[in-house]
Amino acid sequence: MIAVSRLRLFARIVPVLIGVVIGALVPSAARAQSASSNLVINIDRGVMKPMPIAIPSFYGNTPQETQYGHNIAGVISNDLESSGLFQPIDHRAFIQTGASLHNGVAFPDWKQINAQALVQGDVAVQPDGRIKVDFRLWDVYAQEQMVGEAYTAEPEGWRRIAHIIADAIYKRMTGEKGYFDTQIVYVSQTGPRTHMRKRLAIIDQDGENNRFLTNGADLVLTPRFSPTAREIVYMSYYHDTPRVYILQIDTGRREMLGDFPGMTFAPRFSPSGNKVIFSMSLNGASDIYTMNLLTHRTRQLTHTPFIDTSPCYSPDGKQIVFNSDRGGSQQLYVMNADGSDVHRISFGEGRYATPVWSPRGDLIAFTKMLGGEFYIGVMHPDGSGERELAKGWLVEGPTWAPNGRVLAFFKETPSNAEGKGYSSKIYTIDLTGTNERELITPTNASDPAWSPLLPGG
Repeated sequence: MIAVSRLRLFARIVPVLIGVVIGALVPSAARAQSASSNLVINIDRGVMKPMPIAIPSFYGNTPQETQYGHNIAGVISNDLESSGLFQPIDHRAFIQTGASLHNGVAFPDWKQINAQALVQGDVAVQPDGRIKVDFRLWDVYAQEQMVGEAYTAEPEGWRRIAHIIADAIYKRMTGEKGYFDTQIVYVSQTGPRTHMRKRLAIIDQDGENNRFLTNGADLVLTPRFSPTAREIVYMSYYHDTPRVYILQIDTGRREMLGDFPGMTFAPRFSPSGNKVIFSMSLNGASDIYTMNLLTHRTRQLTHTPFIDTSPCYSPDGKQIVFNSDRGGSQQLYVMNADGSDVHRISFGEGRYATPVWSPRGDLIAFTKMLGGEFYIGVMHPDGSGERELAKGWLVEGPTWAPNGRVLAFFKETPSNAEGKGYSSKIYTIDLTGTNERELITPTNASDPAWSPLLPGG
């Protein structure tokens, strides 16, 4: 739903309403001046020292508004710090108070504590109960405003506002899209390994707002988001029969992809969202198929007596990467979207699996098995430039953040003879391989899939 004047977007976001106001904080002349700021972060330099940034609590005129302001600043700070590119300055070092900052920025006070950038914000509860959040990003040394925006939401939407602000800061400072206003769907694991209960669960990328999407009555595996972030395709052993299902996140409604004669698995949406690509096993072989979700017509793309699986489209939908043992060992292959021109791209030592094309199109992430260890790595689509980012006893299942700069994966630890000591956790890591962090989930977790940026942000 599009509004007029300065309201950029006001769309229904489950479970909250969020409006985004652009340009309401600064006149056009100030906005043009802000574009001249030279304060940027070069994220192509590899390992670098994080930028010091000051994020005081947002100003509020009432105790309720003050609490919102404190919470919002905290989420922004955690988001930016988790990227490894920013170092939020300890509040105890601040010289200027929040109240005085509301009346104007004392730039010398922020220079004195070595803040290169400053985030300033105000929170106001509207007569209808919604909250309005204004924020500005300042270049402290140039004394220029770099970003100025305002947002409105239902009270429970304050956390999404914080993520959207963090994305705006990330984008202005790096030139790349942010990834904080996103979710991760995963497989929750509870109970002993011999009788493990597996449920689909979804969580914000910072580990908040966990909720379960299935009840655990049936085993579930390999969930993947649609391009709209409103649907999930996954494999389920419903009635002990492995099939691919599509789940509507908002309503909980699920639909079986098709009643095929063989086992169907490893599903993933096409970039357009109109197709699902998957593997089907018949007579000891596994081939790759697609189903058009509009016509329900299927098409077989590979025809071999080998195991072809884990297909993933390139962002433009023109190519597909998958893993296959057709060459004698498990390796990565790329083919055109119609199944033609199949060629191998992995030539390093070891076996390769679970390839995932970056949203930027420049890299393919994969799982590698070599010498009793597992690795998460990336390579260019032609197989060049292979790099390993993480390793462990078992690390598997890479998935890309929507900006193509960060990966999530899961890591398992072994259990003893009694089945004790086992754990499975989700981690994130950036392309430098130096910023590995655990995503805190309420249970053991595996098979993560990162959503696109959420609609309406």
